Amino acid sequence: MTRRALLVVALLGVSCERFGGTKPPPPTPPPATPVQEARALIEQGQLDAALAKLAEAPEQAESLYLQGAAWARKAESAPLPTPPPLVSPLAKGAEPPTAPEFKPEELTALALFERVIAAQPDHALAHLALADLLAPHAARWHETAAAQRATSRRGKRQGPAVAPTPAPGAPDFRVDRVIEGYWAALQADQAAKEAAVGLAQFCLRVGRLEDADAALRELIRRDKENPEHLVRYGDFLASQRKDPIAAVDQYRQALIWRPDDDEVRGRIADIFIAQGIEHYLKQEYASAEARFAEAERFITDRGSPRAIKIQDYLGRLRSIRPKTGR
Repeated sequence: MTRRALLVVALLGVSCERFGGTKPPPPTPPPATPVQEARALIEQGQLDAALAKLAEAPEQAESLYLQGAAWARKAESAPLPTPPPLVSPLAKGAEPPTAPEFKPEELTALALFERVIAAQPDHALAHLALADLLAPHAARWHETAAAQRATSRRGKRQGPAVAPTPAPGAPDFRVDRVIEGYWAALQADQAAKEAAVGLAQFCLRVGRLEDADAALRELIRRDKENPEHLVRYGDFLASQRKDPIAAVDQYRQALIWRPDDDEVRGRIADIFIAQGIEHYLKQEYASAEARFAEAERFITDRGSPRAIKIQDYLGRLRSIRPKTGR
């Protein structure tokens, strides 16, 4: 190649680089803020490091919330509170002081969440975290009170009763406050699902079936294409509401999304089998046969215990109905 040609090639190369042949380096991303760094540290379980980082951030709703979240996580592994030491011998018949209800870490987290809500009433995560933190305490006191009532009815109460309300000065952890906290989280974030799950679980534990029903329906509304929520609501209707027909409706909707789910099909079959047996025992043989036939439609394994049970009852019905005409 001649010297003139080499010069032309070199000039073309310079021109390509100058006019887009080589892309400029990407812009350097801005450094992470203390809040962003703290959030990542909490996710990694580095709670003390996160709190140290948040000390550098302004006291705004998000930084206060993350401080509360870090302290709530620390409370999970903190030891249980112990009773205060005795300063003098107990009087005869007096009860020793009991341990505080809350760990110091929980009290710190609660105070921070309450500050967030006071500053920003629609902070959904703070409402949810507050309800999640209070829920185990409220449920335990509810269960204790229920056990005491049952013991009292049997006339077997021994010793003093545990107070059914929190001690003076303690945080308010009534069942109603926990439910209100979950609903506040749901209203503040119309797309989130975690609060509906927490509300349903809590209400089932404390026997608030109306609120549990509403929470499960809200969960379905917010996540329409998830059949797990339909199955969960069906289970609730079957076991808690004692409404098997409504439960079947939910299971059928779940099968629209998962038509080959044998577990859900089995739930439907069990309901129809139970109804068939009930009709059989009442000598309502035509209705019993219809229920067993309906149950059979949802069974894919003809050698399963369900299928064998159905065939057993259908055999009995075949031997009875010609004689009775029913």
